[in-house]
Amino acid sequence: MISYLKGIVAGIQTIGGSRMMLTLEVNNLGYDLQIPQRLAKQLPESGGVTQIFTHLQIRDEVPFLYGFASPAERDLFRQLLTVSGIGTASAIALLDTLEVPDLVQAIIAANTQILIQAPGVGKKTAERICLELKTKLVEWRKSAGFFVATGGPAPAILEEVQMTLFALGYSADEVSHALHVVSEDIGLSQDAYVEDWIKQAIAHLSSSEEVTHT
Repeated sequence: MISYLKGIVAGIQTIGGSRMMLTLEVNNLGYDLQIPQRLAKQLPESGGVTQIFTHLQIRDEVPFLYGFASPAERDLFRQLLTVSGIGTASAIALLDTLEVPDLVQAIIAANTQILIQAPGVGKKTAERICLELKTKLVEWRKSAGFFVATGGPAPAILEEVQMTLFALGYSADEVSHALHVVSEDIGLSQDAYVEDWIKQAIAHLSSSEEVTHT
């Protein structure tokens, strides 16, 4: 089993419209690894050295290598593959949609609305992920060092807040982070009005955009 590879970035290319393929040179051998787009953005330029944690899968006697930024990301990928109906493409899409702690939190909280933002993941699939992984991830997150935040809107209004922000064009990553900030840093009550959550979240997201563009 290949746990990780450390080598030189020889190239990154997009295959089939959305799949990202990293070629990593290790001891004069080139390894092709399919990686999340999130990881592709974090890698050094061609010629730079990096360490990639790997998952090897054999399909029809053909080996496929998948690469991840951390052991936790790889382990969550493996957890997702145990869910019936979830293949490598859907698992990678989920990891690209949410950062690992937020994805774990969404599954444990059965927040299907944010899970279906991942390409190829429908409501029934999201429900199945939550049903099959919730208990496992409660235990796994302890060993992985992730602690699920308790903040955010009350369950009764969460979906409405998220849907409004999604409709405004914000990504699942942005929405998840904004609601956490509004809860933890600003201290807005879980039972505050939907309008207050939306207003505060948009204010945070807008200020983040301004910082990005300056």
